[in-house]
Amino acid sequence: MTTLPTAAPHTTGQGGAAPAPPVRAGRAETARFVATHTLPAFVRGLASVRHPVVSLYAKVNQSSWSNATLRAMKRKHGGAPVLVRGLSGDMLVLFEQSDIRRFFEEPVMTLAMDPPDKYDALSVFEPNGVICSRGARREERRDLNDEVLAWHEPVHPDCTDYLRIVAEESRALTASGTLGSAAVVAAASRLSRRIVLGDRAADDGELAGWLGLLRRRSNWMGKARPRESKALYAKVEARVAEYAATAPAHTLVARALAAPSPEGTDPLGQTHHWLLAVDAGVGGIIARTLLLLAAHPAEQEAAYDDALTGGPVFPRLRACVQETVRLYPVVPDLVRVTREETEWRGVRQPAGTAVLVPIGFHQRDPEAVPGAQLFVPARWLKPDADRDTTMAPFGQGPGRCPGDQLGLLLGSALCAEVLRGHRLTGGHPVLDTGRPLPGVLDTGRIRLRLTPR
Repeated sequence: MTTLPTAAPHTTGQGGAAPAPPVRAGRAETARFVATHTLPAFVRGLASVRHPVVSLYAKVNQSSWSNATLRAMKRKHGGAPVLVRGLSGDMLVLFEQSDIRRFFEEPVMTLAMDPPDKYDALSVFEPNGVICSRGARREERRDLNDEVLAWHEPVHPDCTDYLRIVAEESRALTASGTLGSAAVVAAASRLSRRIVLGDRAADDGELAGWLGLLRRRSNWMGKARPRESKALYAKVEARVAEYAATAPAHTLVARALAAPSPEGTDPLGQTHHWLLAVDAGVGGIIARTLLLLAAHPAEQEAAYDDALTGGPVFPRLRACVQETVRLYPVVPDLVRVTREETEWRGVRQPAGTAVLVPIGFHQRDPEAVPGAQLFVPARWLKPDADRDTTMAPFGQGPGRCPGDQLGLLLGSALCAEVLRGHRLTGGHPVLDTGRPLPGVLDTGRIRLRLTPR
């Protein structure tokens, strides 16, 4: 889960009437929610995915358990927000689209009363980043982050350099007749270091190892060897500063250093997060997109045409990547914490309430999304599809992922490089496109055959 705090306005019931009591899940309902939804997400890994766990979840179709729990909860309470006791306290779960739209519309802010260890899972490797910041400092860091990532631009100002790097890194992917997810993730890892830090960092396996260890430790909510983790982060910080000192202008660290930065704000404080997003996020997304295209020949041919004639945006391939993230979101649960007392459908909730939108569930809900269990990239080509809150794999509003545009650019461009000279066949795991797609894909076992065109 990703925890992003938000504020919401305080309102009162009509005529000053006493607020209604909260809808609270019973003990059995809560136990089922924790056992089938919250606990599996924790075991899967919050910042570093445990691939053997994902493989097991794919075999037993774990997502069906979670979805059945959420459907039953929604049906029982008529779609009203439900207060559930989770692993870390009470959590308000949202089901109706009107509530979800409000969730996305609220400004993202941090609780002033947060204890210092509230974000230990992230502070292990993001002590100076956006999420662990508070108040005005958070907004300053978010503004800097948005400037570096060119959040509002579908084509990044430095896309020419980025597309060149993508083309160079993709050559190794098509050197043989097969392509596996491990090779795609390795290419994405090199890609992340070159775009974030510069070409000198491309082969820095030691830095990659340090970051991987910090991410794995963060899965334990910052409780695993905190002193060693802080010392390791200091090494990462020093290595990043070394690369940043001579980084080319197109790299994210160079853009961060060149952008206006308020006094006291570390312009490089978000560097590890940029590396994580491309390294651990984009690599898996690309592998899943290519598997889905291999299973859908007509979509693959449309994407091939786009690879030949599109760019730098590649609208059809971009839609394929978006559809992949809708089906298999990197962050299936969106959580924000209220800054002050809020009211949801006449029920008041105190400041500090965690509000959860199980976006992975909603994006596959056939009552909200037509053909929800199928791979339909064309849905993203419709006007305003990118702002549809029923499909929000990157979030919406002020809390939307600021790196979504850059991620889509890199993901679609790398897919284009693979498709230009090759046809994808023989995908494994085998997908039956005549039935609902599986809720979990064993990404680590993805294998594809490449046939020259």
